[in-house]
Amino acid sequence: MQNINITNNTKTWFITGASKGLGLSLVKQLLAAGQNVAATSRHLANLVIAVGSTADNFLPIEVDLTNEDSVGCALHQTKKTFGRIDVVINNAGYGIGGSIEELTDKETRDSFDVNVFGTINVIRMVMPYMRYQQSGHIINIASIAGIAGNTGWAVYSATKFSVVGLSEVLAQDVKSFGIKVTIVAPGAFRTSFLTPESLTLAKHPIDDYREVREMHTRYQQMDGSQAGDPEKAVEAIINVANQDNPPLYLLLGDDAYDRAMTKLISLEKEIRLNEELSRSMAYSA
Repeated sequence: MQNINITNNTKTWFITGASKGLGLSLVKQLLAAGQNVAATSRHLANLVIAVGSTADNFLPIEVDLTNEDSVGCALHQTKKTFGRIDVVINNAGYGIGGSIEELTDKETRDSFDVNVFGTINVIRMVMPYMRYQQSGHIINIASIAGIAGNTGWAVYSATKFSVVGLSEVLAQDVKSFGIKVTIVAPGAFRTSFLTPESLTLAKHPIDDYREVREMHTRYQQMDGSQAGDPEKAVEAIINVANQDNPPLYLLLGDDAYDRAMTKLISLEKEIRLNEELSRSMAYSA
């Protein structure tokens, strides 16, 4: 296990989805390292119990990430308490399984509201603070599903592809302000992600989608036996946040790395397949 590399200066971290999973591990490791941590959850009591700290450097906040005013108030409270906001980790989100046909409009939109628009709300509301400081680091927790999707997870993959895409352009937009952006794409880690409280499956499954059901069954059977150690993932994220030149992409886990490389090879093959046609679109001379 690697050692956490915390710089001499205490930083202020704003972490969403902090009552369980990677978010909770992040909060605990950062508090142990003496960092200032503002942590958010939909349910304040659950967050306070899960973290189990009353230290002055811990600020638990109840936030509805789909509500811009709620997000804005949380960030204002963080700035007022700690004086600045150095690192934002957009970790909140949940899995949703089912084919596009099986998922209702509401199920689909609710997923985008949390996984995508919740992330956008935090970015939009924190940018004035970071622009003023001319510094900061925004870390968006996506998924390997946002790079290489699997059968039965179209909507979830779409939300995470969105996070990846907006993060790539965000990095370009804010570079001149001294603000860094990192996309974290984890594979399977031994967190609560596959439990009913974190994973939503289509309420109206269609029998014809046998491969989708089989895939969901395989994923649910993985619960509690995933290869990835969440504490190692958190150490990697914290270390990247303390690098002078952090990467745009951070893949976590053998499965994530292998799926990404397979996708790269497949994508190049698909693009080159019709290279001549692709290049033939200009007006004739």
